[in-house]
Amino acid sequence: MIEIKVPELAESITEGTISEWLVNVGQKVNKGDDIVELETDKVNIQISAEDSGILQEVKREPGDTVEVGEVIAVLNENGEEGAAPAPSENKAPEQQPEQEAPEQKTEKQTAAPEASEEKANGDRLVASPAARKLARELGIDLNKVENRDPLGRVRVEDVKAQAQKAAQPAPQPKAAQPAAEADGKPVERIKMSRRRQTIANRLVDVQHTAAMLTTFNEVDMTAIMDLRKRRKDAFVKKHDVKLGFMSFFTKAVVGALKAFPLLNAEIQDKEILVKKYYDIGIAVAAEEGLVVPVVRDADRLSFAEIEREIGSLAEKARNNKLGLKELQGGTFTITNGGTFGSLMSTPILNAPQVGILGMHSIKTRPVTVGDRMENRPMMYIALSYDHRIVDGAEAVQFLVKVKEMLEDPESLLLEG
Repeated sequence: MIEIKVPELAESITEGTISEWLVNVGQKVNKGDDIVELETDKVNIQISAEDSGILQEVKREPGDTVEVGEVIAVLNENGEEGAAPAPSENKAPEQQPEQEAPEQKTEKQTAAPEASEEKANGDRLVASPAARKLARELGIDLNKVENRDPLGRVRVEDVKAQAQKAAQPAPQPKAAQPAAEADGKPVERIKMSRRRQTIANRLVDVQHTAAMLTTFNEVDMTAIMDLRKRRKDAFVKKHDVKLGFMSFFTKAVVGALKAFPLLNAEIQDKEILVKKYYDIGIAVAAEEGLVVPVVRDADRLSFAEIEREIGSLAEKARNNKLGLKELQGGTFTITNGGTFGSLMSTPILNAPQVGILGMHSIKTRPVTVGDRMENRPMMYIALSYDHRIVDGAEAVQFLVKVKEMLEDPESLLLEG
């Protein structure tokens, strides 16, 4: 038998939650095949088999929290596909003498209440991975599913039967019975995913530990939009990637960080760690919650390389394929609320970073140009910063520097 253990995940991650078994008990597994998906605080990870064999036993079920090094399943390298799992202490023997049948029947009838007591006392429910998956999809509580298996194992057909039963109109409650909610209003309770809990905790922690302030400015996007309009076709033809806004903002941020290095730092105990490299985090809205993959050494990348890297990271985020290394070690973050129509917002710091730039929607507004008024495409930008090490004057000047370079995009080739 070969034990399948939770592998080392990352320096700061010691546990995860089983999201889904990708292989059923009794199925053939080849070396390198993904067998289970594990949800961590940052990303979902597929654990692959290091050997070939038959998935003999699953020790932990979806929803269970597991630690690094814990055995979660067993492979049988000599097993046959489709074979029944090996009998264990809580399973009946495959064959029995006829004279023992009446005795065993009596024992089963007597044992039923004991099994119910064990379940009530919190023992883990026995159900097939397919049954658990179907129950999650249908919103069925496995503890309420009736089963006909003599061993008490919940199967797919039991879940389907429970779903059909639940679909039938419920009897009208008696007048004396209290409503599920005090005010009788319909509600829906949704369990927070592990990642959503982590996001919530980190955002609250930042506001408790950092002296966070936000300063605002606005950018005239005319020059960038004209440049993109003139060069977009040639850019795509040469680099096979679109020239978007993010490469301009990334370059502008790098230039401003070089001028105001304390915004590219972090606090460690009583020291300030100023970073001499520029790994820029780009916030991406994924299905499971906000993630911030990192564009490494952004100061050394061309516009095309930045656009290509951001596109690749965003695609991985949407498909839940980001690796832990792609989410660690950023020095500054950019978030674009304008994608969803935000006109102005106050971004929250991505700890332990001390600065984050918020982009917003581009809106045509009348502005003063010289001695006349013109309608210009304008964008509000926001800088949230940690006032413990960044003074207000420095933060304002940083944002002005970003504004100046964006309004003169040719300067980005020199400053960025």
